[in-house]
Amino acid sequence: MTTFVMTGRYSAEAVKGISSGRTAKAGKIVQQCGGRIVEVYATMGRNDLLVIAEFPGVGEAMKASVAFNKEFGIAFSTVPALPVKEFDKLVGRK
Repeated sequence: MTTFVMTGRYSAEAVKGISSGRTAKAGKIVQQCGGRIVEVYATMGRNDLLVIAEFPGVGEAMKASVAFNKEFGIAFSTVPALPVKEFDKLVGRK
């Protein structure tokens, strides 16, 4: 599984639907795409949401990201993430 960081912004309409039920539905969408949510954070500033999720690959992460926009009106930016120790092994000097 690959870790992905998903940052989201609410549309004006999406703010009206904030609820624990919607959060649970988002978890089901991720599961249907073969992934799992590690954690979800509400944030302030440029983004409203920060989701840490794991997916089998980029395609599944993209599918979930688009599904969130369609279902909830929340636009997400989704990027893969590596723990720094793994990153250092890949690109760092020994």
